[in-house]
Amino acid sequence: MPRDNITDVLSAPARLYHPGGSALPNDSILSRDDAQALIERIKQFSRADAVEVQIFGGYATNVRFADNQMSTAGGVGDFQVGVQSYFGAKHAVVTTNELTDEALRRAVEKSETLARLAPDDPESMPQLPPQQYQPVEAYFPSVADMSAEARARIALTALEPCRSAGDLTAAGFLQNNAFFTAFGSSTGLFAYHRGTSSNYTVTVRTTDGTGSGWGGAEHNDAGQVDFAAVSRRAIEKARASQKPVAIEPGRYTVIMEPQAVGDLCQLIGFYADARATDEGRSPFVKQGGGTKVGEKIVDERINLYADPFDPMVRAQPFDGDGLPLGRQEFVRNGVLETLYYSRFWAKKKGVQPTGAPTSFLMRGGSASVEDMIKSTPRGILVTRLWYLREVDPRTILYTGLTRDGTFLIENGKVSRAVKNFRFNDSPLFMLNNLETLGRPERLAGTEAGGAVVVPAIKVRDFNFTSLSDAI
Repeated sequence: MPRDNITDVLSAPARLYHPGGSALPNDSILSRDDAQALIERIKQFSRADAVEVQIFGGYATNVRFADNQMSTAGGVGDFQVGVQSYFGAKHAVVTTNELTDEALRRAVEKSETLARLAPDDPESMPQLPPQQYQPVEAYFPSVADMSAEARARIALTALEPCRSAGDLTAAGFLQNNAFFTAFGSSTGLFAYHRGTSSNYTVTVRTTDGTGSGWGGAEHNDAGQVDFAAVSRRAIEKARASQKPVAIEPGRYTVIMEPQAVGDLCQLIGFYADARATDEGRSPFVKQGGGTKVGEKIVDERINLYADPFDPMVRAQPFDGDGLPLGRQEFVRNGVLETLYYSRFWAKKKGVQPTGAPTSFLMRGGSASVEDMIKSTPRGILVTRLWYLREVDPRTILYTGLTRDGTFLIENGKVSRAVKNFRFNDSPLFMLNNLETLGRPERLAGTEAGGAVVVPAIKVRDFNFTSLSDAI
């Protein structure tokens, strides 16, 4: 497509197609009543001891650009029904995307056939009775109804200034998701959630091949995303990161912007699994036996938690078993307060199940990144991280690289761009060397995924082990 011709992008209708080939309407997100009626219809076909039905439907619209021109735009629809049949401790699941009575009956019968052939599951749990769920208002027309033209004009907030500059190249992706999930079982349990999210990420590079900048944002409500600011941030980072110099690896005072913080600190939530800890497979195992619950593990200013009802995340309020999810405080004032329990492990340990979290949040402070820079005699500013890999699960030691804007700070100012580093460090070590907390932000995503809200932070003695020539 010629770079100045966006007519095709703006006028192309975003058609939604069922994966099986039949067309679905653009408003195909099932209402609560329709989802419940579909589940009841499927349950009537069951002859098993018990049955669970899970439904997912979604429609994602997007616009993609690269090399300073629009490349693709459109929409992708998905609709799936999963039927899990139980005979005692035996169970099996079959999925389908066909909604005729014949297709649904066939899916139920196939799941029953497979369940009878399956071995007993030693961790099989009885179905939950009906539960009470606090609804999460996570569906916004600003996302679900955004037109192709509006999406293209968001892309132009990056494309137009880069084209005008002549020495910048932009690539990015805007995706708007509208979806619902529903869960029901033969006990009468029914859970329903619908939501939206608007995710925008941009990478800008200088044509001399020495500078790269990145910006990203996500929210359930597109009205809360400053798309132009994301594009400006990527452009500014690309300009500032040109012609980086090499400096010696080592331990530095580091200011990490929220995107970098999220990739590392979110790992603490993943490792806060009670079963992994009880079985000796987590950093929260106490030497000599037991867990570190009740012990101080990081700086007392650190508070880490999950909360599907927080207005910055608005996540699904139940897990895959239909278990209601509430607020879970993993770390309060630096002390490990709780671990999360599956239903099976909770029964084994005689405690209440919590379910696995669907969000991760970290409380922050009031400092801006600019404030942190001004208070730093010498340090490194990190825009984001990538290619994280586990080194030691007992300490959450990870390795990875900086990317898209790494800068030297001298005498309270950013003095120059520096080459990217490889690091070896742990979020637990890092949060024990905390100096300053910034304001929390919703991230555009992490390597691990999920709804994440974290602040920028300033820490001492972060361990950079080598240089990278990657831009």
